[in-house]
Amino acid sequence: MNPLPYNLYTASQVRELDRVAIEDNKIPSFTLMTRAATAAFKASLKHWPHYKKMAVICGCGNNAGDGFVFSRLAKETGIQVTVFLLTDPKSLKGDALRAFDELTEKNLTIKNFHSDDFSKYDLVVDALFGSGLCRPIEGIFKEAVDCINKAGKPVLSIDIPSGLNADTGEIMGTAVKANASISFIGLKRGMFTAHGPEFSGTIHFDDLGVPAHIYDSVPANVSRIDFERLLALLSLRPKDSHKNQFGHTLVVGGNLGMAGAAKLCAEAALRTGSGLVSVATRSEHASILTEERPEIMSHGIEKVAELKKRIDLANVIALGPGLGQDSWAKQMYKTCLNSKLPLIVDADALNLLAQNPLARGNWILTPHPGEAARLLNCSNKAIEKDRFAAVKRIAKKYKAIVVLKGCGSLVSDNKTPATLCDLGNPGMSSGGMGDALTGIIAGLVAQKISPLDAAKLGTCLHAKAADIAVANGERGLIASDLFDPLRKLVNPTIRD
Repeated sequence: MNPLPYNLYTASQVRELDRVAIEDNKIPSFTLMTRAATAAFKASLKHWPHYKKMAVICGCGNNAGDGFVFSRLAKETGIQVTVFLLTDPKSLKGDALRAFDELTEKNLTIKNFHSDDFSKYDLVVDALFGSGLCRPIEGIFKEAVDCINKAGKPVLSIDIPSGLNADTGEIMGTAVKANASISFIGLKRGMFTAHGPEFSGTIHFDDLGVPAHIYDSVPANVSRIDFERLLALLSLRPKDSHKNQFGHTLVVGGNLGMAGAAKLCAEAALRTGSGLVSVATRSEHASILTEERPEIMSHGIEKVAELKKRIDLANVIALGPGLGQDSWAKQMYKTCLNSKLPLIVDADALNLLAQNPLARGNWILTPHPGEAARLLNCSNKAIEKDRFAAVKRIAKKYKAIVVLKGCGSLVSDNKTPATLCDLGNPGMSSGGMGDALTGIIAGLVAQKISPLDAAKLGTCLHAKAADIAVANGERGLIASDLFDPLRKLVNPTIRD
């Protein structure tokens, strides 16, 4: 098995890669099937080296063929294998039929599925559907998925968990919840966002030995973010450096009762390395913020002229944390939009933008799915149905770089291939996390990192810091817990 590649593909793209390997490079399709089953079998032994009794649930087509070859390999090593069929073997064709014929020579148990109990097996192998599934699972196939999920046993999915949309991560009515999955030739992008990570478990990959040049024929339009490469942008600072070299971030927000959001954002910018950080907030909050974090320059702003003075001193504006939507908020919002500075826009600033859409350019929008739905005037369900399409639509509509937050956060400028952050954890489901992300990205832009790289790097720094902080547990993780690991991550002499 190979390390996970960065490029991610749709199901149709992987089919094309498969075709190129078979037709243009003369690799027999049955050879690829055998290699896939062998890689899957090795993955099963890596996870569960001591299993003795296994159920393999086979549907139809080549995914079933993978399951048949897998079963034969397991039988040959002395594992007790039971194969459950959901289709008539007489309907099998091509490689799947050949694999089934070879399997029947091995004297193992083959049964037709009838609401069987899989709890008596050490391992359940899902070979029901591959990545080509494009309709909801129904009937006996749904019954089989339900039986797999309720068995309470480890599950390995071959190619992709059956029922998971390979392109979007959407659940097609129901889906197998795997402990591990193995993908072949090209990683399916749906495994990394929306419901994909929860249902795929640990993801393995094998390129099946296809020539590297076949990937040139099918350019990927989505890739995982290369976090390590982007970290190199945070190089050591010269010994004679000073604060004015690393930018001045202005946070605009913290309306009445919401000073904490502005503080989290400002401190995140500081911890990321912004040389100076100011906050433009309500007058009632300025002295409190200064007392709690004196390194932040807090200003009580009630008039547009006062805000303009702060903007003149800044290099980037983080707009929205705790902003609200009252008349004060609208004045602050409009004044920032009229400036020429790059903006990082979040929270209520996004809600105000949704009310009066604007293609400003020179800004980064950081919506969660609810805010994204408002920006596109659609439902949350529509956003989650295809997050890849949604992030591109927002980027195009608002002429923006967009970070669509969530499981498998996406970054797109609608000009270059979209990128995906596969870091982070459920502990990040708490208030203030978005404010911290806004500050991190703003702090990177302040340090003259390009907005697109800042969006990618900031998203990964935020998620990786949470992955480090979660050592003490997911439940109860709060945004300020990210600051200590964040500080280590942005310093090359410490993070290694």
